[in-house]
Amino acid sequence: MNDMAPSKPPSPVQAETAPGRGGRTLIRLLVIAGLAFGGYFAWQHYKGANNSQPAPTAGGRAFGGGNEPQTIRDAEIVTSDVPIMLNALGSVTPLATVTIQTQIAGQLQKIGFTEGQMVKAGDFLAQTDDRPYQATLAQEQAQLEKDTSLHAQAQADLARYDLLNKQDSIAKQQVADQVYLVQQNAAAMAADQAQIDATRLNIGYCHIVSPVTGRVGLRLVDEGNYVTPTSSTGLVVITQIEPISVVFSIPEDSLQQVMTRMRAGATLTATAYDRANINKLSVGQLAAIDSQIDTTTGTVKLRAMFDNKDDVLFPQQFVNVQLLVDTMKDALVTPNAAIQQGVQGSFVYIVNDDKTVSVRNVKTGPVDGERTAVLSGVKAGERVVIDGADRLKEGAKVLVRNGAPAASAAGAHGDTNATPGGSQTGGQNAQDKSGEANAGNGAQPGDANSKTGHEHRHKKDSGAAPADASAPPAQKPTTE
Repeated sequence: MNDMAPSKPPSPVQAETAPGRGGRTLIRLLVIAGLAFGGYFAWQHYKGANNSQPAPTAGGRAFGGGNEPQTIRDAEIVTSDVPIMLNALGSVTPLATVTIQTQIAGQLQKIGFTEGQMVKAGDFLAQTDDRPYQATLAQEQAQLEKDTSLHAQAQADLARYDLLNKQDSIAKQQVADQVYLVQQNAAAMAADQAQIDATRLNIGYCHIVSPVTGRVGLRLVDEGNYVTPTSSTGLVVITQIEPISVVFSIPEDSLQQVMTRMRAGATLTATAYDRANINKLSVGQLAAIDSQIDTTTGTVKLRAMFDNKDDVLFPQQFVNVQLLVDTMKDALVTPNAAIQQGVQGSFVYIVNDDKTVSVRNVKTGPVDGERTAVLSGVKAGERVVIDGADRLKEGAKVLVRNGAPAASAAGAHGDTNATPGGSQTGGQNAQDKSGEANAGNGAQPGDANSKTGHEHRHKKDSGAAPADASAPPAQKPTTE
């Protein structure tokens, strides 16, 4: 034991290094623990500030208590006549479209129309060269005169033969031959006259006139061209536009309703609108129904007639058609905005005398523009909610303000927490403009001016917890 060498004391460098490392590690742990506790307390403070704000009502209304009335707009249930309409897509179809074609061959000498001109039946359109037919006519007329002379001579000979036959001075066979000769000459005269009529008809064909009243299209052949009856293009196309028809299709399920009205002798009014279904073009009447249903589409074609005196309907134009099938007399009518959809079907909110609302299930009927016929569930004179219904429930209190949309009125009175995607628009814009509320910041109605509204927005953007309206502004955390 005594022979063993004593242990070597640690060097000054090692004695200083070991305690230094442990001290730095301890400091780091203390800093991390302090940051963790600080973050925990900051989160608790933020959570407590949010919990101090009043919770929104079950109906999704703004903070401020469940008894605060909801701003709405309402309308009265009235009685009115409601038309039952069928909407369809149609095409303007002319009653006659004629391609003017020459009926004989010849050179086109003259054109008597202007492109786009309105012409009547019988108006001159074009002239082809008729000189060859005029020459043929002259020959046939000369032949007729010749055969007429021969016929007259044969008749005179027959008269003499009859006299001699009575005197028994001539053979009877000669008299019979003369009778047949007279008939042959008469037949030759008839043939000559038929040829003359045919030539005159060809001459008439050289003078081309319009067969219908309508509008002339673009010229297809110019003067000087040799035209033939076998040409596929023709000279010009004439389309009848006064009157004109619209062909449209309706579902086969609606056919019986239309047929019943037509069998009863009713005149069904058809109204044509433009492609955008905004501007009314013309009003006509249903004229005919097709004889069969198209099995590929399950629709049937109908034709409506229009006078088209103002030429507003153009051939092959696409139009929207509204067919007035019937009219409901003295029906209960409400604005479309009042009809709500739920699990039980359609319903409305009835505004009671005590400024509360009641849910009422209804059965709806035809829709006429911005109005809907109600078949059952309401009475005339009752008032229904037409704006602000998305935040209502049975028995909810309401504040009727019909002078402005409910969303804007709610924004002006502190209704700041409208549910996203609600039917009311413009409320958030009103809030941003007035600076009285910031959606989602938990501010009480009327507790914010332009300055505090700016502070709220600044805090929301920076991630700081919003302060209670009644409490002093939160102090910024300080670090040492």
